[in-house]
This record gives sequence, C-alpha cells and structure tokens, in this order.
Amino acid sequence: MGYQVVAAQLARLSGALGTSDHASVVSITLFVALLCACIVLGHLLEENRWLNESITALIIGLCTGVVILMTTKGKSSHVLVFSEDLFFIYLLPPIIFNARFQVKKKQFFRNFMAITLFGAVGTMMSFFTISLAAIAIFSRMNIGTLDVSDFLAIGAIFSATDSVCTLQVLNQDETPFLYSLVFGEGVVNDATSVVLFNALQNFDPNQIDAIVILKFLGNFCYLFVSSTFLGVFTGLLSAYVIKKLYIGRHSTDREVALVMLMAYLSYMLAELLDLSGILTVFFCGIVMSHYTWHNVTESSRVTTKHAFATLSFIAETFLFLYVGMDALDIEKWKFASDSPGKSIGISSILLGLVLVGRAAFVFPLSFLSNLTKKTELEKISWRQQIVIWWAGLMRGAVSIALAYNKFTRSGHTQLHGNAIMITSTITVVLFSTMLFGILTKPLIRFLLPASSNGAASDPASPKSLHSPLLTSQLGSDLEAPLPIVRPSSLRMLITKPTHTIHYYWRKFDDALMRPMFGGRGFVPYSPGSPTDPNVLVE
Repeated sequence: MGYQVVAAQLARLSGALGTSDHASVVSITLFVALLCACIVLGHLLEENRWLNESITALIIGLCTGVVILMTTKGKSSHVLVFSEDLFFIYLLPPIIFNARFQVKKKQFFRNFMAITLFGAVGTMMSFFTISLAAIAIFSRMNIGTLDVSDFLAIGAIFSATDSVCTLQVLNQDETPFLYSLVFGEGVVNDATSVVLFNALQNFDPNQIDAIVILKFLGNFCYLFVSSTFLGVFTGLLSAYVIKKLYIGRHSTDREVALVMLMAYLSYMLAELLDLSGILTVFFCGIVMSHYTWHNVTESSRVTTKHAFATLSFIAETFLFLYVGMDALDIEKWKFASDSPGKSIGISSILLGLVLVGRAAFVFPLSFLSNLTKKTELEKISWRQQIVIWWAGLMRGAVSIALAYNKFTRSGHTQLHGNAIMITSTITVVLFSTMLFGILTKPLIRFLLPASSNGAASDPASPKSLHSPLLTSQLGSDLEAPLPIVRPSSLRMLITKPTHTIHYYWRKFDDALMRPMFGGRGFVPYSPGSPTDPNVLVE
C-alpha cells in the first residue's frame, strides 16, 4: 500500500515537471517566432518615416498579449513572468557593452565634456526635478503606502532615458551632431541612473541630516569609482592575456570566446560585489575596443564585432516584445482598477514630469555649453536643442526594470500603491516610446532639413561636435594621424581642457600602456600573431 502511495506521488510529480517543461518550450518557441517576425517586419519597414524596430516590437507584443488574453479567457497576457535577474543579468549587458564597444572613441572623448554635462549633470538635475515634484504632488494623492524613498526612486526611474530607442530613431548620417550627443548622453545617463537608484536603496530619507547626505554622496562616489576601476581592470586583463598568449594563432574560436566571456565576467563581478554592472561593462567596453580588439586576429575582430551587435539586437527586440505583452497584465491592472481615474492621472503627471525634467537641464546646459564656444558653428542652435529635448523623452526597458525592482517581488505585487506605480510606468513607457518615437523622424526633418545640415555636419571639421560616434572599422578613429598641438601654457588647459588632456593621454598611452597591453601598431610581430602578414583570414 505504501509503495502504491509513493508511486502515485512520483507520478504526479513527474507529470507536473513534464507540464512545466512543456510550458517552457511553448514560451521559448513563441518568443523565437515573434523575434523572427520582428526582424522581418523591421526590415520591411526600414524606410518607413513613422515606425522603427522598437515600435514594431511593441506593437507585435501588444497584439500577442491580446491574443493570449483571449485564449486564456482573461487570465494572463504573457507566457513569461518578468524577472529582474533576466533583464539585469542576461539582456542588459550585451546592449550596454555593444554600444560602448562599437563607439568612435575619438569622437566620444572629443565631445566628453558636453556628453558628461548632459549625461551626468543633466541626469542629476532631472532626478531632483522629478523627485521633488513627485514628493509635492503624490504625497497629497493618497497612493497607498508609498513614502519619500519611493518618490526618490521614481525620480531615478524616470530620469533614465531609452538610448536604445533613441538610437534607432536618429540616423548618424542624417544628423551626426545629434547622434553624437544623444548617444553619449544616453549611455552615461543609463549608468548614472542605475548607480543613483542603487545608492538610494541604502538611503533613509526619514533621518536626513548632514551625515546622512554625506554618506549618500560617499556611497554614490564609491559605486561610480569602484565600478569604473573594475571595468578598466577587466578590460586591461583581457588585453594582456590575449597579447601574451596569441590564442588566435591556435584557435579563433577560443579567442572570440575569451573576449566575450571576459566582457561578461566584468559585469558579473560588479553584480557580485554590489557595484554597478552597467558602469563596469561600460568602461570595460572602452578598454577592450582600444586594446584587446587590436590584439586578436582579423577573423576574430570581424566575428566579435558582429557577435556583440547580434546579441545586442536580439536582447533589445526581446525587451520591447515583453514590455508590449506585459502592458496587458491583468494582475497589475486589477489591483489598480479600484481607482482608474487616479491611475490615469498619475500616468499623466509622470509624463508631464518627464517633459519638465528633460527641459530643466537640456536648455540651461545648452546655454552654458554655448558660452564656451567661439563660433556659431560649434554652438547648439535652438532647433537642435528642441530635437535633443524631444529625442530624450522616451522611456524604455531600463525604467521598466527599475520599477519592477522597486515595486514588485518576482514580477508580482499585491500592494495597491505599488500596482499603480507599475501600471503607470508601463503606460508612460508605451505612450512615450510610440508617440515620441513616431514623431521624432518627422520632427527632425522639419527642424533640421538636409539643406541646412551641410556645413554644420561636416565630419572633417576638427573642432566640431558634428561627427558620428560609430564607425564601421573599430579603433581606426583613435589612431588617425591627426596633428596634435602641444599646449603652451595653463591658459591652454583652461580654454581647451579636452584637447590638452587628450594630448597628455596620448603621450602616456604610447609610452606605457600600449607597449604593455597592446593596441593598434603596438602588437609585436610573432608568427601566427595578429601582425603576422602570412596569417590567412578564412
């Protein structure tokens, strides 16, 4: 009898496991099919002036959610439960790393002051604007059990622009200046927002004094500096190992695998040490594109470039697909359905705060930036400022992930206030991405017609910001034989700090860093090495 009971329990257990495995297979199959559909439709709509791949993925996700909702009779709109780990550990690293790995380093650092001004200082200004307004408005609306720490988190969540969608909307050939500035700002903005969000987790707003504020600032600086150091260290370690071992001489597969795994290792080490993985992989990408990429064989360079780009593209498409499906999640809307008017009002207020928070730093910082420019060509015009403001209004996967991290547990919530914030975040993301994303291309064509971009967009101008960041040949931009003028006085450092710092960095890099870690023109000849002219690329 006991044997029969145990056998029955084992049968039920195996049946449950079999059902679970079957459900996982169905979910993965559906998402793979949807990814294929997004790629095909994205290709067909590539020349469409209104739609881009992000909006296409959102629309397909929404339509799929409706179908699943009807199939399950209103029980669920998606086949996967959102997981912060899925986003932060598997999907976000390739997106951030690829954006930094394929960037034109010379243009990035030439525009570094402006990018830092908009990406770091601007993000902080947006954070304070949104947070203070949220505290003043939402604290009077009786939204459940939300407190000041939640409102501060809202400021960090909605300060994160969606650089992924923005880059798909802007075209580096049509608007090289805007692409340069928005791209750099977007990457720095993501890193700053996540570091700020993580620093707020240990911040107690109920006991605010000088010591608490200093601890918060110290924690923020610690995360920033430590994450940067870890990313640089991992990147240099990969360059040194590949330079010394010449792994590609024996196996291109091993070489490519090591580059990709070392990049991912930097992110996971940061998460293990409670640092900012985004910032770590951000600087790891800079270092690896400057040193490691030049130490591998030609075939490995081509492979790594396209491998990172492919992984990033798939991750981006997957995220927008899921956001579209999750927008119809019945569970969250049920908890927020007691007060639909309040939910719509909160979404409208948040969208308004996004507009105001963006304007609060774009126009003032553009004015300050223009004060340092000597010619009208280098200044940011009013039309360009409007486009920069508009292009950064979209919110996407980072905001969604941070909101889930703050207001849910394993993708679920049973608190009224938290449910309202989740549904409001989803509403803002959908509305901003689809509306602002659809109107961005026509707005750019209206404000910046092609005929007026000719002189301003001349990429040959050495003192201009008007150059695209990305390049088809990685690394060729930083080592271009441009004349470097030696700064003659302290006045040179004050008036042109970027050029002066770049001059001394090049001297340090050529004298110490490249001989040790490799790089373009500094990899010693060895049979089978990347500099061996007899190595054939298959």
